[in-house]
Amino acid sequence: MAEEYKEALLEKHKYHEGCPGCKVEQMKQLRKGYPYLELSFVWIIVLSTSLPISSLYPFLYYMAYASEIFRDEYQATAMSAVSTAWGIGLIIGPALGGFLAQPADKYPNVFSKDSIFGRFRYALPCFTISAFALVVTVLCCFIPETLHNHKQDITSDDDSYEVLEAASLESTGKTGKNEKTSQGSLLKNWPLMSSIIVYCVLCLHDTAYSEIFALWANSPRKYGGLSYSTNDVGTVLAISGLGLFSFQVFVYPLAERLLGPVLVTRYAGALMIPIQMSYPFIANLSGLSLSLLLNCASILINVLSVSAITGLLILQNKAVDQSQRGAANGIAMTAMSLFKTVGPAGAGILFSWSERRLNAAFLPGSHLVFFVLNVIVVVGVALTFKPFLTTARR
Repeated sequence: MAEEYKEALLEKHKYHEGCPGCKVEQMKQLRKGYPYLELSFVWIIVLSTSLPISSLYPFLYYMAYASEIFRDEYQATAMSAVSTAWGIGLIIGPALGGFLAQPADKYPNVFSKDSIFGRFRYALPCFTISAFALVVTVLCCFIPETLHNHKQDITSDDDSYEVLEAASLESTGKTGKNEKTSQGSLLKNWPLMSSIIVYCVLCLHDTAYSEIFALWANSPRKYGGLSYSTNDVGTVLAISGLGLFSFQVFVYPLAERLLGPVLVTRYAGALMIPIQMSYPFIANLSGLSLSLLLNCASILINVLSVSAITGLLILQNKAVDQSQRGAANGIAMTAMSLFKTVGPAGAGILFSWSERRLNAAFLPGSHLVFFVLNVIVVVGVALTFKPFLTTARR
């Protein structure tokens, strides 16, 4: 029975010997179970790229790769793995800095003040991340290539409209012109561009929130903060990362299948608004109640933020063909990097301004900060409605 199933699949698809793309397609067709190995490769590579610096955005290639290495029923899981790994990397990065910076002062029994980590107080987190990146670099040698190195086969079962049109143009000598038009048409692809715009707005919020949360938690109580140490902030972020991983792996794929990426993004954004409004009031608590509510709020915000971004990643990759996904994700990352450049600077200015208006009649202190964050989320949620955000029919 298994041999008949394999032969039927091989007859349905024509594979070319020596083509890495065909090898991946054959692997996808023959596999019946969950793609744990490929998922772990994508997850750990994206995590590694997000730990050192976020300004390079090297993970854009792995969004396209993740959409190509998984079958259609696992696309939500693939995009969830990418955004989850990136989000956890951004959470663990500051946590590592909090736990591992100044090791001679925090762990005198392990690191002496005369050691290299005692003289260079911030070398240990850099060394740890570099060692992790080295391991991931070795693992990259084992991920399969998805690029097809042969001419497109008209007789295969991939008889979609795009393939037939490309074959027709090739027969009339217009393939080169079509490729240029196809690349240029990405900017005219409104389902893609609309999802990128919403994606940029929510990424701006994500960056600003990450910056403001650390500043707010470290600031003194008299300024409306929590007077947390770097270790305390690192603990909260580590707990948030664990909750984010659990939700995105086990819950998000189910939610995406039931609601679709647009509704997941919309509902996640809407739910973030009341949670962020509660932060200034959480600062009035102390002890166990403060720790419990702060951790719950932090987990929910990170889960909802990454869920909204994941839905937009799915929409972006569905809006273009496989050959255009790398370019489409490149456009998305370029636009998003501009918004994320504004995020930390704007958040710092906003937080500094809020500390000078603690006695204001309207939105005093930290109330102003989280109000502005909510305004950004409201704009992002509003843009998820038609006619602005449209989805591609594929």
